[in-house]
This record gives sequence, C-alpha cells and structure tokens, in this order.
Amino acid sequence: QVRLVESGGGLVQPGGSLRLSCAASGFTFSRYFMRWYRQAPGKERELVAGITSAGWRTNVPDSVKGRFTISRNNALNTVYLQMNSLKPEDTAVYYCNAYNTPAQDYWGQGTQVTVSS
Repeated sequence: QVRLVESGGGLVQPGGSLRLSCAASGFTFSRYFMRWYRQAPGKERELVAGITSAGWRTNVPDSVKGRFTISRNNALNTVYLQMNSLKPEDTAVYYCNAYNTPAQDYWGQGTQVTVSS
C-alpha cells in the first residue's frame, strides 16, 4: 500500500523556519520524482519545489526562491522541505507528491503551516 506521510508543520512566527518531512512507503522511492506543493485557502495548489530521483533540484517559483530547499534521503525513503525566512503568505497546507508515470502519481494528506505573530 502506497503511503506518503507529511510531518513537521505547525505555527511559526514570521522570519522563522520549519522543516517538513515526507515519509514514503509502498513503492520504490528512489525511482520517483518528488515534489512539494502547497495550497492556501481560496487558492489553487502551487508547486514549490521538486527533486529528481538522482537528486537534481528543479526550478522553484520566485515566491520561495532562496528560502525553501528540497532534499531527499533515498536510504530513508524520505523527502524534506527546509523553509527559512517564513512569511505570512507562506501559510498553506503543504503536500508531498511522488511521481513516476501518470498511473504512479501519489499524494500525501498534507500538513498545515501557519506563519503568524
């Protein structure tokens, strides 16, 4: 059974940091392209970071450039999102996605990140 379980979200003050984790099971993690998305209330889901199976990071949107970094540990079947200098507009539910083919496209349940003073 495929599972993606996100953790690490929570409430943080502006300027703070959080590290999200996504633990994967039920598929060959090392072969998958991993991504983090986020969705704020009333907005569409937005891609914030991606990393290939080989560890190459994809381009990120300007809104998070220089602040968010994705990484992966294939030995632990885990992908991370390090988020620094957080802003109130980063408030959203953050989702982990694993993609190999259109039929092998999996999502986690999401973790809430709230940036507020």
